[in-house]
Amino acid sequence: MSSTAYKWRRAGLLALLAIPVLAAKPATAPAPARSITYPIHAMGTYVNVTLVTSDSAASARDAEAAQQAIRLVDSLMSNWTTTSEVARINRVADSVTTTVQPLVADVIGRSLRIWRGSEHTYDITVEPLVRAWGFIGGPRRVPSDSEARAAWALVGAGDVAFDSAAGTIHFKRRGMRIDLGGIAKGYAVDQAMNVLRARGVKNALVDASGNMMSLGTPPGSEHWRIGLRDPRDAISTSAQYEQWVAKDGKRYGHIIDPRTGQPASGLLAVTVVAPDATTSDSWDTPLYVLGLEAAKAKALERADVAAILVEPGAAAEGGSGRDTVWVESVLRPRFALEPDAERFFVVRYF
Repeated sequence: MSSTAYKWRRAGLLALLAIPVLAAKPATAPAPARSITYPIHAMGTYVNVTLVTSDSAASARDAEAAQQAIRLVDSLMSNWTTTSEVARINRVADSVTTTVQPLVADVIGRSLRIWRGSEHTYDITVEPLVRAWGFIGGPRRVPSDSEARAAWALVGAGDVAFDSAAGTIHFKRRGMRIDLGGIAKGYAVDQAMNVLRARGVKNALVDASGNMMSLGTPPGSEHWRIGLRDPRDAISTSAQYEQWVAKDGKRYGHIIDPRTGQPASGLLAVTVVAPDATTSDSWDTPLYVLGLEAAKAKALERADVAAILVEPGAAAEGGSGRDTVWVESVLRPRFALEPDAERFFVVRYF
C-alpha cells in the first residue's frame, strides 16, 4: 500500500504526473468495478472524495466519514467565519495566552517549523497583509503604501509564543493575526485519508482544489494519472484558479512575500509532490516566494518534497518564448509533457 500527495500552485493541460509509480493492486484482490466521486463544498472550494469500489452503499458510508473529517478541519481553521477556532484565537491571543484546540495546535506547530525551514518565506502571521489586499474579507484592492506598511508591521512568526507541550499560544504584538489557509486544505485531505485507511479503504483519491492525495490505484491502471494545468490558460481564462487584483495595468497575485510585504512574482507555477498532503500544501507557497534558483536548491535540500517549477517565457530556449518547466530529477519517471503542450513549454530537469 502506498500513497502520494501533491499540490500545484497557479495551476488547458500542461502535463501528466503518474502517482504513484510503484503502487500495484493487491494480487489477491479482485479488480474493483469503478470509481465513484462524492463532492462536497468545504474549505472555500469543492472537495472530491473518489473511491474505487464495487459496493456503492458501503463506499457512500466511507465517503461520508471522510467528508466529516474535512468539515471538522474547515470549521476549526476557516478565516472566513467568526465561529472557527482560528477566529477565536485571532480575537484574544494578542492580549492573553490561550489554549488551542489540538488539531489547530498541530497545524500551528507544523507551520512554525516550516517558517523556520523556509527562510521565513512561509509565515502564518501574514493575515493582516492578505486582508489589506482584500484576499480575505474582500473586496480585492491594492492598498495604499501606508496601509500596506501598517499591515506588514504586524507580520512576523517570531513574535508568536506557541507552547506545543501546553497547547497554548500568545501574540506578542497587538493586532497580530494568523491565517492557516496555506496549509489547512492539505491537512483536511490528510485527515480524510486517515479516516479512509482506518475504515479499510484500499484505493482512493481526495482532491481539495488541487491539494490531492492518492491511495492505491484506480480501476484498470497501476497508478493515478494527475493532470497539471497550464498556468497561463488558468490565469487568463478564470479567476477561480487563483486570486489576483489589477491596478494601472499591473496584476498582483495573492501570494504575499512576508519578507517584503509585497506580492511575490517570478514563477508562473509550483507543484509539490510529497508523502502527505499537509507537506505538499504547505511547501508550494514558500517555493513560489523563493523564486526559481532558491526554490530548486530548497527542493533538492529536502528529502520530503519534490518540485515542478514553471518559469516564464523569454529565458527558455534562448529566447524562444516558451515557458520552462523545471522538473526535479526524482520525478523524471513520473512526468510526461502532453504533446499539445510542446509548442508552449520546454522541460528541463534539475
